[in-house]
Amino acid sequence: MPARTAEHRVRVPVLCVSWWDLTFVHWRVEPRRIQSLLPRGLVVDECDGAAWVGLTPFRMTNIRPLGLPAPWGTAPRTPETNLRTYVRGPDGRDGIWFLSLDIGSSALAGLIRSAIGAPYHRARLLLERRDGAVLSEGARRGGGPSYRLEVRPGAPVVPSDLEIWLTSRWRAYTHHFGRLLVTPVEHEPWPLQSARLEALEQDVTDAQGLPGLREPDLVHFSAGVDHVRIGVPTVLRNG
Repeated sequence: MPARTAEHRVRVPVLCVSWWDLTFVHWRVEPRRIQSLLPRGLVVDECDGAAWVGLTPFRMTNIRPLGLPAPWGTAPRTPETNLRTYVRGPDGRDGIWFLSLDIGSSALAGLIRSAIGAPYHRARLLLERRDGAVLSEGARRGGGPSYRLEVRPGAPVVPSDLEIWLTSRWRAYTHHFGRLLVTPVEHEPWPLQSARLEALEQDVTDAQGLPGLREPDLVHFSAGVDHVRIGVPTVLRNG
């Protein structure tokens, strides 16, 4: 069972960031549908017999390579949206597998894709607060999937076991040049809030081989975390 607090220390980060204004939209999915989308070496992670897929738009701020102070006193920021699922690696450890990643910065998209194989795409993204609601919109440049999501954050929640399972993941897997990589992540626990879904139109899941996902099973919001430390990716020998 994933832990709410980080399972390890990232003592030498390759990137320090803050993640703000996150919406977690989750669908329950048959495990076999997810397994067919995974590379060799990864196994779908299940909770109560189900796999899960999450659409997560947020704002990435205070981006500092190697944890150094931002140049000129202003750290870059960009919206990002990921479509994720939950897996176990060859050693049985749990983590995240990204089905797709859209980001507002073409430089970051190219850099991270070339470095670790994460499926980043340049997209036109919007994330803003309006009259107590949070609006997220995205469309991939050059054509491709898009979405529009509006939620109204509610009261703070004490996370259940399932909510911890869905949100507290401390490593991400990627596949690059035929190798399976794992990247450790450390940050403070998510401050979760309930959220009411007010609008959702998307074909992101359809484009990634998961057609038919419509009304989500769970929706949460988080104001975010400030002290995110992303570690050095390592190659898994038996990936």
